[in-house]
Amino acid sequence: MAGLLSGLESLGLGKLENVDIFEKKKNEERAKQEFVAPKKPEMTEADYIYDKTFKCPVCDASFTAKIMRTGKARLLRTDYDLRPIYDGISAEKYDVLLCPSCGYAALGRYFSFILNGQARLIREHITKNVVLPEYKDDIYSYEQALNRYKLALACSVVKRCKNSEKAFVCLKASWLMRSYAEHLEASEGDNKALIDSLHSQEKDYQANAYKGFLEARSTEDFPIAGMDSTTLDYLLAQLSFRQEDYEVCNRMVTNILSGAGANSKIKERTKELKDKLLEIREKENE
Repeated sequence: MAGLLSGLESLGLGKLENVDIFEKKKNEERAKQEFVAPKKPEMTEADYIYDKTFKCPVCDASFTAKIMRTGKARLLRTDYDLRPIYDGISAEKYDVLLCPSCGYAALGRYFSFILNGQARLIREHITKNVVLPEYKDDIYSYEQALNRYKLALACSVVKRCKNSEKAFVCLKASWLMRSYAEHLEASEGDNKALIDSLHSQEKDYQANAYKGFLEARSTEDFPIAGMDSTTLDYLLAQLSFRQEDYEVCNRMVTNILSGAGANSKIKERTKELKDKLLEIREKENE
C-alpha cells in the first residue's frame, strides 16, 4: 500500500515518503530539545527610572531629572526609620530635583512650593555662586545623589524654610548614606574607611533630622512632611532612641501605644522599642 506521502520523490523529498506522520512522542521530544526558552533580561537600576521634565519656580527654566517609576520596583521592606527598601534601586537617590540653570534644589514634594521672597534669596545666595557638574550618566551615582542632597539642604537653609523640610532632607540623606554603605558592604574591595565615614555621616544627618522634627512637632501643623501625628511620633521614638534621648522616646512610645491611630506594624515595632527601653532601665538600676 502506497504511503500517504508517496510521490514526494518526484518533488525531491523522497526521504519523507515513509515517515510516520503520527510519531507524536518523538516529535515532542525533538521539539523540546530544539526549543530553548529565551532568558528573561535582568533588570538594572536604569530600568526603574525615567527622565521627566520640570519647570523651575526660581528661574522658569525647563529641565529634566531622573525619577523613579512608580510601582515598577518591588518594595521589600521598610527600615526602622521608615526608609523604604526596594529590590534593584535605592529610591532616595532620585528624591531631589535640581535645576541645572540656577542651582535651586529641593525634595520633589517641596520643589514647586516657593515664595517670591524665597526665590530671590536662592538667586542671591545660590545662583550667583554655584558651579554645577553636568549629569550625563544613565543613573545617579551615590556621590552625585549626595551632592544633590547637600544642595537641597543648602537651599532649604537659604530660603528659610520650615524646620520639617530641613529635617526631611536630613532624614533622607541619612537613608542615602546607609544605602551607600550597604552597597559597598555587599561589593568586593577594601572599602572600610569609606564605609566608616558613611556611617558617621548617617549619624550626623540623623541627629539633625531628629532635632528638626522635634522642633517641627511643637511649632507646625499636621501633616508634617506628609506624616500624621502617629507616624511622626513613631519616627521620633526611633530617632530619639538612637540619640539616647530616652525621656522623649518613652513619651513618644506612650503616645503611640495609648492612641488608636497606629497600624499593626507600627505598634509591633513600638512595642519592641518599649522592651528595649525597659532593658536599659533595668541595666541602669543594677
